[in-house]
Amino acid sequence: MAAPPEPPAAAPQPPPARRCRPVPAAEPVLFLGTLALGLQGPLATQYLWERLGAERGYHGPNSSSPAGCGNGSGAADPLREEVEALVSHWNLYINLGGFFVGLFSVTLFGPWSDSVGRRPVLVLPALGMALQAAVYLLVMYRQLHVAYFLLGRLASGLLGDYNLLLAGCFAYAADGSDERARTFRVAILEACLGAAGMVASLGGGHWRKAQGYINPFWLVLAASLAAALYAAFCLQESVKQPRPAKLLTLRHYRAVYRLYMAPERPSSRRKIALYSVAFFLLVTVHFGTKELFVLYELGSPLCWASDLIGYGSAACYLAYLSSLAGLRLLQLCLEDSWVAEIGLISNIAGLVVISLATTTPLMFTGYGILFLSMAATPVIRAKLSKLVGETEQGALFAAVACVEGLCSLVSTGVFNSLYPSTLHFMRGFPFLFGAIILLIPAAIIGWIEIRDSSPEYSHFSDAPSSPADG
Repeated sequence: MAAPPEPPAAAPQPPPARRCRPVPAAEPVLFLGTLALGLQGPLATQYLWERLGAERGYHGPNSSSPAGCGNGSGAADPLREEVEALVSHWNLYINLGGFFVGLFSVTLFGPWSDSVGRRPVLVLPALGMALQAAVYLLVMYRQLHVAYFLLGRLASGLLGDYNLLLAGCFAYAADGSDERARTFRVAILEACLGAAGMVASLGGGHWRKAQGYINPFWLVLAASLAAALYAAFCLQESVKQPRPAKLLTLRHYRAVYRLYMAPERPSSRRKIALYSVAFFLLVTVHFGTKELFVLYELGSPLCWASDLIGYGSAACYLAYLSSLAGLRLLQLCLEDSWVAEIGLISNIAGLVVISLATTTPLMFTGYGILFLSMAATPVIRAKLSKLVGETEQGALFAAVACVEGLCSLVSTGVFNSLYPSTLHFMRGFPFLFGAIILLIPAAIIGWIEIRDSSPEYSHFSDAPSSPADG
């Protein structure tokens, strides 16, 4: 009897297409976005200084001309002060434009991400930052008027700008962490801000000195595009059950409104409002003083060149990493609120020293005292996150991003106006003013912690309430 025929061999299956394995880490997105911003900020200020100074015949500390900064006479230079005031005012206009556009886009996209997921709200702002870098490159290549910088900032603000990137990353961290570990998880994200900023500062100053502005801005464009591609193709979604949701609706704005005004949870509402005020004042001082560091270092008597400006910015960003280590150690023996208080003391003392700095060693001493200055912001972010439900994290961090946008507006308006107004009697007065303002968030955080620890106020608790209906 003949043997049955053998079945035909199965056709070989093609190997599966290679694709990026999803990873639950938003840190690369934040690192790349902050790298782009950290390169762009100081370089754009220096570019404005050189362009506006050249238009008025002033050659400052970045020139070989002996005139102007560091001439040893000790007399005020009216032309230098005019250039400083112009740069300060242009920074004001650019930041104002970005704020007014970003205010509406962030509060729209943030609550939307609670439904559709976090990845879209990480891709969009990264693309916006890339578009802004492209506009800046066009201005530099074609020697267009510096007013076109405002156009690039408006385009970035329309897609959420850097504030939406921050909101998406912090909401992503809150999605994947429990309440006990959330403060340190948020601090790790903030440490990414410092690591990226330090790399940008160390490289940006030397790179600009060697090759000018155009090549560093190509890296700004590349880093922004890389952040968008990573978020789109490599990041694992953190929202457990994403679902389609309409974008253009007032429901998203109402979600942010309910965080502060919902009558069913008065205790959480009070604490969200108080922590938001503390966060607003702290970040306003941080933004305002940080914007002035470059101008303060460029002017007399410091007269720093690009390489020293890079070292100074790196020292400022190093506070993010040292604050992470300090936060972790201090959490072993102190409550988070008292860690934040120590961070505020470090911030206040550092700003006082910087306000009096007339030499390079004293300026770096001030930067060194700021080593715990960034410990307060992750504590406040984590405490706010614990006051809302898991389906409201996007709305919450959108609200925090709005507060940060308002911080940018107020800090730019106050500090960039205060700086040229006080040049004639104390160049470091804005830093001293910032140190005084920081006493208010220190009082708020301390009062809430003391009130929480008192038995008679046990109802004023940190327990998160259920999300509001609708």
